[in-house]
Amino acid sequence: MFLDTSGLFCLLDKREPDHDRAVSIYAANPRRLTHSGVLEEVIPLSTARKSPRELALRYISEIIDDPTIVVVWVDKPLLRRALDLLHARPDKTYSLCDAVSFILMKDRALADALTTDRHFEQEGFRRLLG
Repeated sequence: MFLDTSGLFCLLDKREPDHDRAVSIYAANPRRLTHSGVLEEVIPLSTARKSPRELALRYISEIIDDPTIVVVWVDKPLLRRALDLLHARPDKTYSLCDAVSFILMKDRALADALTTDRHFEQEGFRRLLG
């Protein structure tokens, strides 16, 4: 399962409407993948949602150290592939972070994303929250 920004935030913040569902889905899916771009987005999302910054910072550290989560560190070739995807989808409003996520999901044959983001459905993946 791919862990997207909104899914990770649902796990972090008990005030999120999808928190309990996210916790249940997370526990049931031992194959977990995310990337450094997603981790970078958690802190500004946390700030926007009025969640304590220190909580988000600790959470990111825990994810990085968690042996059950594969974190892919975004490099130049991966960014180039994501940019190519964005150029190929001019009708979509995907972010660069989304495009990196889609490339990784396709590369790893993942269909499910712990996310509330509808862009994942637009690209043919299963959105597990929202």
